[in-house]
Amino acid sequence: MRTQSLFGPTVLALLVIAGASGAAADDCHHDNRVKGTILGAIAGGVIGGAVSHGSGGAVVGGVILGGLAGNVIAGDVDCEDRPYAYRTYRQSFDGDVGRRYDWDHRGHHGYIVSTREYWREGRRCRDFMVVTYRRSDENRHYGTACRYRDGDWRVV
Repeated sequence: MRTQSLFGPTVLALLVIAGASGAAADDCHHDNRVKGTILGAIAGGVIGGAVSHGSGGAVVGGVILGGLAGNVIAGDVDCEDRPYAYRTYRQSFDGDVGRRYDWDHRGHHGYIVSTREYWREGRRCRDFMVVTYRRSDENRHYGTACRYRDGDWRVV
């Protein structure tokens, strides 16, 4: 079992960038890890810049961490599985805290549990754990997402 604490938020950042709809599946090819690295780096840079109010060091750090996280996550969830996983992630954030939300597609599967809900800077936030199973390996990711005025959940 592998455990990463920074990778869960990048899942959501990738979801926001790629879109929670079938658009993520339409973009899939055999180069999952390359695209995951690129999207993760973009998401990490955006998040690092937003959190630090434009600090160059935070942007660079976000790009590096986001790229690494995106590479790992892209290997955890196949392109064909992403619409199932992402739909389930959204259901969890809008659903009950503590409830397990499962997804399954052709033998690949996983789940998400929102573990805590609270308010941060006027936004409803949730901590969560995502677990994916791929080739009998269990991968756990932890993160935090907050809901913005437009209704989207974003990484904080």
